[in-house]
Amino acid sequence: MQSHSAAPTVASRIVCTTLLLCMMTVGVVISEIGVGTASVQARGSSASVGGCPLFPGNNIWNRDISTLPVHSNSANFIASIGMTGHLHAGFGAGLWNGRPIGVPYIVVPGSQPKVPVSFTYADESDPGPYPIPPNAPIEGGSQSSGNRHVIVVDSGTCNLYEMYSSYPQQDGNWKAGSGAVWNLASNALRPSTWTSADAAGLPMLPGLVRYDEIVSGVITHALRFTVNRSQRAFLWPARHYDSSSTDPNLPPMGLRLRLKASFDISSFSPRNRIILTALKHYGMFVADNGSSWDIYGAPDNRWNNDDLHALGSITGSAFEVVDESSLPVSASSGQAGSSPVDTPIGTPTKAPAHHPTPAPTKNAVISLVPLPTDTPTRAEETMPRGNSSQKSGNMIEGMSTALFFMLAGLGVVLALVVINWGRFSRKRSMP
Repeated sequence: MQSHSAAPTVASRIVCTTLLLCMMTVGVVISEIGVGTASVQARGSSASVGGCPLFPGNNIWNRDISTLPVHSNSANFIASIGMTGHLHAGFGAGLWNGRPIGVPYIVVPGSQPKVPVSFTYADESDPGPYPIPPNAPIEGGSQSSGNRHVIVVDSGTCNLYEMYSSYPQQDGNWKAGSGAVWNLASNALRPSTWTSADAAGLPMLPGLVRYDEIVSGVITHALRFTVNRSQRAFLWPARHYDSSSTDPNLPPMGLRLRLKASFDISSFSPRNRIILTALKHYGMFVADNGSSWDIYGAPDNRWNNDDLHALGSITGSAFEVVDESSLPVSASSGQAGSSPVDTPIGTPTKAPAHHPTPAPTKNAVISLVPLPTDTPTRAEETMPRGNSSQKSGNMIEGMSTALFFMLAGLGVVLALVVINWGRFSRKRSMP
C-alpha cells in the first residue's frame, strides 16, 4: 500500500518541478525578447509623464508614420543635412565638462506655487506665472551659457511649461527668452509663426528619449533632432522658423524623417534597438538649429554612454523624409487623421524670435533672398561626438541570451525528470 501512495507523491513532485522550471525559463525569455513584443503591442498608444499623457493618442507626435510615402524632395533634404554625417545621442549619464548631458525636466504637483516670468520675446510667449520650483533643473546646469531650457510638467493640471534661455532671479521669479504652455490632453497647436522653447514652435518634452521608456521596452512617439542649416520656412505641425535662407533643399522646421525600414538594427544592443525601432516607426522632427543629426533625451545615470556612442555608426544615408501632407485634419490642430488639408510651408511675415539680425517692425516684409551663409544661433549643448566602439557584450544580448537561458533551463528540467523518474520507478517496484 505504501508503494501505491508514494507513486502520486513522486509524480506530483516531477510535474510541479517541471512546470516551475518551465515557467522560470519562459519568464527569462519574455524579459529578454520583450522589447520586440512591446514594440508591436504598444504602438499607437500615448506616452505619459507624471500621470499625464504626452498629448492624445491621435496626436501627430504619437502617429506611426512607417507606411507613409517618401517625400518627393527627400534626397535633396537628406543631402543638405549630410549624407555622411553621423547620428549622435545628445544625452547620457553623468557630466561632460561639468554639465549634465541632455535636456532635463521636472514633474511638480498641482499645489506647486506659480511665480512670475518675464520674457524677451513676450509677443510670442505664453504669459506667466509658471509653476517653476526654485530647484528646477536647467539644461547644461545653473552656470550654463547655452540654451538653458527649463521643462516643467504640472501633474495636477497636466499642463506642460517650457522655457528657453531661463535664468532664476533672487526674488524667486524667472527671466527667459521665450516660454510656451501646452495642455497635454489637447491637440491645440501654438499660434502660427509663434516660437516656443524650440525654434520650430513645437514642444520639447514629447521629443525626448527617457530612460523609463527603455525600461518599458518601447518608445511610442517621435523624437526631436537638430540640423546645422535650416530653411526660412516651417511645415505642420511646426509653427516657426529660425533661418534667413530660402534654399528649397534645406530642411524646414517640422520636417519629419524616419530610419529606413531596410536598415538592419540587429547588431545593436537591446537598448539602442528600442531607440532605432522608434526612429523607424515614429521618426524625428527637425526642431531646432544645432549640430546635424543630434537626437535628444533626458539625462539619467542609468544610460550607458559607450552604448549610446554606438549609434554614431549610423549615417544620414540611412534616413528618408516622410510626406505627411495627408495627415493634418486642421492647420491649427496636432490631430493626425487621413483627410488632407491645405498646409503649405509656412512663411511668416516677421522675423523669427531667435533670428540673429535685428527684428523689423511687426508687419514689415522680410526679403526672401537667401544669404550666403546661415549660421545657427541656438547651438544645442551636447556630449562629444566621438566614435566609440560598441561594447562586445552587446552581441550576446537579446535573443542570444534568451536562447542560452532557454536551453539551459530545458536541460535542468530534463535532468530532474530523469532523476526523479528513476526514484519513482524504484519505489513502484518495491513490494
